[in-house]
Amino acid sequence: DDADDDGMLRVPVDYTIVELSGHLRERQQARLARFAPRVQWLDAWPEAIEGVVVGNEVLDAMPVKLLHRSGGRWHERGVVDLQDPASAARAAGSANDGKHRFAFADLDAPAALEGETQAVAALMDGFFVDGSVTEIHTIAESFIASLADRLQRGVAILVDYGFPEHEYYHPQRLGGTLMCHQAHRADGDPLADIGAKDITAHVNFSGIALAAQEAGLTVLGYTSQARFLINCGLVDLLAAASVGERANAQKLVNEHEMGELFKVIALARGCELDPIGFRSGDRSHML
Repeated sequence: DDADDDGMLRVPVDYTIVELSGHLRERQQARLARFAPRVQWLDAWPEAIEGVVVGNEVLDAMPVKLLHRSGGRWHERGVVDLQDPASAARAAGSANDGKHRFAFADLDAPAALEGETQAVAALMDGFFVDGSVTEIHTIAESFIASLADRLQRGVAILVDYGFPEHEYYHPQRLGGTLMCHQAHRADGDPLADIGAKDITAHVNFSGIALAAQEAGLTVLGYTSQARFLINCGLVDLLAAASVGERANAQKLVNEHEMGELFKVIALARGCELDPIGFRSGDRSHML
């Protein structure tokens, strides 16, 4: 048995959690109190990292650039204050209904976005009609570059919901993927209840993989969350699990819940590994 009485492995493993929220940090510290000697909290990246970085639903929470197709060309979608007459005149077909203070307005796409918009246009040529909206993920890709700057030796495992690029920019998603979550409800209006919602967008894993490679990282694998967990031995672990634990695990692997929508990508530098999570069902060729 390679575990001690509290279930932790008998290996010298230290855990560092990067957490900016004081409230969440307090909750984490209370929940992980018995592991305190092995866990530390930081409010910023370490300058140098050797080891394993795990990011669960990190990329989807990063800001995206909204693009709107109008007049046969791309515009970056901005926000205007409806209480400012000069700004309100630019609102994209949105009158002040008394419920919203802000509205969307189209901006000319700046030069920095030209390459991105051309790539999107090439993927959606022929079916991306006026009125369509989508996203590009410049900040998430910059985050990957920042991670690469610090990862001296090790692996980053990122778990999130999303698609490869050819599925992301697809006729079924002409409205984009931006969503809001509040009190266990989802909606598509980020300009209502500002500050009270979580705003997310699905991840373009092709863009993440390309950003990683351009920053000198190797893509070890990319697959569904279900396949990753099964490859890592989840079925064997569940043999001794309770009914409740099995039900929770089923949500993680069921293709109609989190098993297929959520993906896992692993990025590495300076180490040669046989990543068991990708031994079967690796989809790196689809990125």
